[in-house]
Parts: sequence; structure tokens; C-alpha cells
Amino acid sequence: MRIWYDACTGKQVRYGVAIAKRLRRLGYEVTLTTRAHPDTLSVAKALNEKFLVIGKYSPTSLFTRLQESAQRMLKMCELFQGNVPDLAVAHQSVELCRVAFGLGVPLILTADTPYAQAVNRLTIPLADTLIASKAIPQRLFKGFGAQRMVQFDGVDEVAWVKDFVPTKRLDFKKPLIVVRQMETRASYALGKTDLTERLARKLASIGNVLFLPRYDFRKRKGLMITKEFVDSLNVAAHADLVVNMGGTMAREAALQGTPSIVISTFTRSYVNEYVARKGFPLFIVDSSKVINYAKKHVGHKWDVKEKLDKLENPLDIIEKVVEEKRVQKRQNIKK
Repeated sequence: MRIWYDACTGKQVRYGVAIAKRLRRLGYEVTLTTRAHPDTLSVAKALNEKFLVIGKYSPTSLFTRLQESAQRMLKMCELFQGNVPDLAVAHQSVELCRVAFGLGVPLILTADTPYAQAVNRLTIPLADTLIASKAIPQRLFKGFGAQRMVQFDGVDEVAWVKDFVPTKRLDFKKPLIVVRQMETRASYALGKTDLTERLARKLASIGNVLFLPRYDFRKRKGLMITKEFVDSLNVAAHADLVVNMGGTMAREAALQGTPSIVISTFTRSYVNEYVARKGFPLFIVDSSKVINYAKKHVGHKWDVKEKLDKLENPLDIIEKVVEEKRVQKRQNIKK
């Protein structure tokens, strides 16, 4: 059975590699595709995984977004002409969803951002099965047209944090505070103010701040910035504090016992609240309280192994649904 996974961001690359390793061990053939993006190719290289690069990320305007998306879909059609996959899996890749639907390929989708209106409207209605954390009320995804939902008692990040072993300590002075810049070009961030750089400067009075920009890697006075690729998962393991405005890196840090602060900017984040509620060191605060929380928690590592072991791994659910699809395919062939 041939399975296709498309990754549009660094997070999706990590997810895709974890899924591919699990399914390949079971004998499935997995094709991984991605697009040229500030994070995707570097993460794929760090994970020593080969991805086919199709198209690029071009968020300059609504026109360039649409144009690049359309071109990606055409190239994907060419890639699979005469060799259509049996199943498609994605963390809401718009292009994969549209191509899979158009070619009649069953689609398994993962999702964790009910506030991302645009991508939810373009992907969820096309999925045969939507796999999501129990932290997110079903009604939110049902509202976007989800047909079948399977939920798990955990978060997506468990898939690649569970068996992750950090490398040797990094060459940064302690205490190390990592600030990840907001994804300013994401559709859900349009109209939002990026507070990360200003807060990073304030946090420099508490420790050594490693600022991780999204696109602009120019030097900033008082902040550490490296133009070389930084494995965010590894640096989160070694950091004394992680601060961001989204959640992925904060959850990666908290699941490894590193205190993390998420600035409450977007609509309610159910997965962040879930991680905090489960006893991991993730704190959701208003921007005015970041410094106080940072002073209180910086450097206080938590032992979270038992808590992490209790969380359900989404890979187990994905494997189960893929196996169901395989059985269905065999039954259809016999008919």
C-alpha cells in the first residue's frame, strides 16, 4: 500500500517523518513531499530524511499564495500521474487535500488549530477521517464539515517528542532563554501584533536570549541570533525557558520538562490549555505578565517522564486508521 504525506512547515516535517518511520516498519511504502520554506528543508536534513521538494512558500501577497498553491497542485498531479497513491495523510496541507480529493485518494487528516479559519475550510471537508486531540471540542471541527473524527488523549507533539533523545549540550551561556518569533505571515496571524522581539529585549535582563526569527536574520543588539539552522526541539530540551506566541515550540519544551510561556494572543488554544492542565510547565499569560513569570520559572526543570508516558501517542491512532483503510481496500478489491 502506497501512502503519501505532504509537509508544508517544519512541524509538519517532524510529524511526517515520525509517521513515515512507523508505517514503513509495518511494510508500507511512504512518499514524502514538501515545499521550499524557511524551516522545512533544514528540518528534513537534520532528521536525515529525503523529501521531494514541490513548489515554494511565497506569502508576499494573496496573489502569490494562490499562484504558488495552484502550481504545487499541478506538479503533484504530474508526480502521481499513472502512479496514484492508495492513501494520503497530512497535517492540513491544502494542496495535498485538494489533489487527493480530486484523484479519489482516501485522506487522513490531523489538525490542532480550530482558530485557523482559512486552512480548516480548505482541508477538513475533504478528509475521510480527521484525527485530533481530545483537548479540542468536536463541535469546532464539525463546524468546518468534518465527516468522521477520531480523537486521542494527547497532543500531536507527542509523536516526535516521545522517543526524542537530545544531543549534547549546546554552546550557549546559561541561563538560556529561547524566544521564537511569531509566524507573522500565517493567515491566522494577519492583523496580530508581533510582541516577541520587544519581549526578547526585556528578557535579556534575566538571561541570555536566543531569538529565533522566522524570516529576518539580521543582527539585533543584545540578542543572540544564528543564521545557521537551530534544531528547535533540541534547543528546547536544553533551554532554561522558552517563550513564544503560538504553541508548538512551547509544547515541545514543556513535554521535555522545560518551562515555557505562551503569550495569549490568538483565539483560545485548547491544546496549550490541555498541556498545562496535565501538569506540564506551560504557562499561558498576557504579555504584561511574561517578565514576572520568566523570573519565577527560568531554570526550574521539571521531571515530566511519567506524565509524558500517560499521554496517548497520535501515531498509534494513525496506524490504526491506516490499517482500517488497508482492510477496506482489500475488501473492495475482492468485490
